[in-house]
Amino acid sequence: MKIEICDLESDFSTLGDVLLAKISSGKNIVLLQGNLGAGKTTLVKRYINATGGNDSDVDSPTFSIVNAYNVAQKTIYHFDLYRLNTIEEIEDIGFMEYIDSGNLCFIEWPEKIASYLPAERVLTVNIALSSQECREYSLH
Repeated sequence: MKIEICDLESDFSTLGDVLLAKISSGKNIVLLQGNLGAGKTTLVKRYINATGGNDSDVDSPTFSIVNAYNVAQKTIYHFDLYRLNTIEEIEDIGFMEYIDSGNLCFIEWPEKIASYLPAERVLTVNIALSSQECREYSLH
């Protein structure tokens, strides 16, 4: 499924509805793929806001590696694996414990870990610039 959005701030509802439906069906590991600056963290912010959380608490976990957000009495984990170079480094942060928790996990730069994840729980979102102001979201 592909969705083009030119203003994520105001046009999130269609993408948000699709994400919520997929997540509700058990796809609680969301792999966010896209170039630097594509809008991966912005997508997480919009999702947090749409589900009742405070999106001002959401920032890129580039340096912390993982951020946790409490939304509607649930914990959502947001990872940025860009700076981790080996599977051992990923294991050292207890990554699989987060995955095994059953909580929703958004993962930026998931290429190193994707093959280790339970495929039946994975939703991949590719984000590409379709024009100067618009982005195309491909979900599979």
